[in-house]
Amino acid sequence: MDRAELAAVLRTARARVRPVDVGLPAGPRRQVPGLRREEVAQLAGLSVDYVVRLEQGRGPRPSSQVLGALTRALRLSDSDRDLVFRLAGSEPPQAGRVPMLIRPSVLRLLDRMSDLPALVLSAKSDILAWNPLAAALFGDFSERLPAQRNLIRQRFLSTDPDRITLTPEEEAATAAHCVGCLRTAQARYPGDPDLNRLIADLRSGSNRFDDLWRAGRSGQLRATTTTIQHPELGPLILDCDTLLVPEADQTLIVYSAAPGTPESSALDLLRVTGTERFTPLSAWQAG
Repeated sequence: MDRAELAAVLRTARARVRPVDVGLPAGPRRQVPGLRREEVAQLAGLSVDYVVRLEQGRGPRPSSQVLGALTRALRLSDSDRDLVFRLAGSEPPQAGRVPMLIRPSVLRLLDRMSDLPALVLSAKSDILAWNPLAAALFGDFSERLPAQRNLIRQRFLSTDPDRITLTPEEEAATAAHCVGCLRTAQARYPGDPDLNRLIADLRSGSNRFDDLWRAGRSGQLRATTTTIQHPELGPLILDCDTLLVPEADQTLIVYSAAPGTPESSALDLLRVTGTERFTPLSAWQAG
């Protein structure tokens, strides 16, 4: 690991990324070019202290997972990403692994989708990127560790309440479908260690997942209608469409509602409020 050179490359990369490139406000008091360390930490799901230590050349050797999160946050090209991995003493992502780097054109598309919640998923359902409206709808993904930003892990292993609510029939059908998508990914990337580790965790941690896995069915993401249980706005029935990025084997998930519906008005409200919590009326009355 070349700590000094890695630190220099990370500092330079951070200075190249404008806040608007990652959906952040520039603000009138910005004194540094590019992103602040706090913003990189937020985007990558790391602590600010960890980012500071890496940029000062005194941090521990980062894992491949951390390097992937950092290079995605910094919007690095394939060649720059590979350089960061090698400077950190790790092998860059190889052929036969689930692609985790998002193409710049897809990130630009995501940045332009300011009116609708949207996510970019990997072939194994990792949430690789999201726009501000998706964070307002589902919660701020940057508050989760990178390993926890996986929809299937969240569904079968998380103890946190899921904002997606389904009827028993829908739940049964979509659970089997989720497991089938992961089986399809394993058939495509049998040597990916992160994918195999995820499957092992799910099979050992969830009897239900293991039973569905043993059924041996494949699957792929598809358009559907889903109900999001927002903590302030209540249940929102939204259309969920999937746009495939074939070359990267990734999926852009977009949530929408027909004009004039309560859900459309709710999305308009979330666009304004973002991830801020609403103040209950009783609190205003008490003041």
